[in-house]
Amino acid sequence: MPFILVGTADGLHSFDASGAAGARALEGHEVRALAPESWTRLWAIVDGRSIWRRDEGGVWSRVVALSDVAGCDGLEALCLADTRANEMGGMLVGTSGARLLRVGADLSVLPLAGFDGAPGRDEWYTPWGAPADTRTISEDGSSVYVNVHVGGVLRSRDDGATWQPTIDLHADVHRVVTGHGRVYAAGATGLSVSDDGGDTWRLSAAGLHAAYCRSVAVCGPGVLLSASQGPGGRHAALYRSDLDATQFERCREGLPEWFEGNLDSLCLDALPGGELAAFGTEGGEVYASRDGGASWSGVASGLGSIRCVLVLP
Repeated sequence: MPFILVGTADGLHSFDASGAAGARALEGHEVRALAPESWTRLWAIVDGRSIWRRDEGGVWSRVVALSDVAGCDGLEALCLADTRANEMGGMLVGTSGARLLRVGADLSVLPLAGFDGAPGRDEWYTPWGAPADTRTISEDGSSVYVNVHVGGVLRSRDDGATWQPTIDLHADVHRVVTGHGRVYAAGATGLSVSDDGGDTWRLSAAGLHAAYCRSVAVCGPGVLLSASQGPGGRHAALYRSDLDATQFERCREGLPEWFEGNLDSLCLDALPGGELAAFGTEGGEVYASRDGGASWSGVASGLGSIRCVLVLP
């Protein structure tokens, strides 16, 4: 049965598709990001500086501490994914400073030298003047995509050995996902869509009340997209479209008129081959849809600051 995992500033919550709460885990810890490994084990970024893994029996243990990894002093883990750029049994981890780390099946950790030397790196930036970060990771049948904020979307077609820029680095992308032969990048001026693996992109914002987009997810035969008036939120809402993403429709049934804060990059997720979707708000609420985003219902409230949401089959 599908279920929803919600990482917060104070632990990990679980809910089934109907909203019934399950057991909590990692209480007292910030759960910043979640990723499945071959749909058998679960990995998490905990407290920003460590990677934890849940075994098949449901027991969590810390497997990597960045403080113990040479060259990672001062880095924080921000996102992770199981891709072809890491070996089976391992994980790909994105960090502050726009770095990528490959965690091996033996839990060794190595920076990806090809990503450190990616073309255009010296132009990456943040609007507030800090170094850029590795924000999100995805893959399709042939490539791995990494979203740098701000630095565009980098693509590797050789299992992480080399990386090439795709979209304009100034596109200010907040999340990259893949599905049904397309690549989707939610950014500050709308949703960018590539039908050819990142070679070319088209920008879409038709139907949105505002074009600042923070997150995107593929849900069955459609796409879900969060949009607001800017980095501070201000009238945030959720939209859906078909896979072409040429016209968006506001998700209204079961949702409030507006959300004050943004529906953030890692706080929206869906089953690519199904209809279950869920998202979390800055106010600690979780909403779920079992019909591809047509209607929504509240699953939880009062969870505090939500960091990430993951939907699993």
